[in-house]
Amino acid sequence: MNAVRSIVRALRLNTRSIEGKLGISLAQLFVLQQLVDKPAQSLNELAERTATHQSSVSVVVRRLVDRGFVTRVASTSDRRRVHIALTAAGESLLRGAPPTVQSDLMHGMSRMRPDQRATLAELLELWVLASGIDLAAPPMMFEDEPGARVGSA
Repeated sequence: MNAVRSIVRALRLNTRSIEGKLGISLAQLFVLQQLVDKPAQSLNELAERTATHQSSVSVVVRRLVDRGFVTRVASTSDRRRVHIALTAAGESLLRGAPPTVQSDLMHGMSRMRPDQRATLAELLELWVLASGIDLAAPPMMFEDEPGARVGSA
């Protein structure tokens, strides 16, 4: 449990820092950082790069488009595909942005052997299911779900 608490604490602290400094969520910054070197040719590609579900990354991209940090343009050759790229405002925002915990975690995971990653994924999924937590397409880390209530009743 100490490792889980450490990850949650790091994510919470990183989230507060980013929201205070940049005015965007940790998930939004993470998506922007994935677009720095190469625009995405589809939401599915961006979902793969962020290790999340397409529906979750779609919500984040929509928010970034609304704020003017990314563009989302339908492909002229295939209307099912979209080109997602940083705008000048998005690039400017990234200049002073800190690294994200998600990037650190993904980098750390990439240093693990494939069998270790598979075992970790299997055990975490088993733990979540045994705890009665829904695994159905969760939002990106520390990104609110549309219509979700914040706080307690």
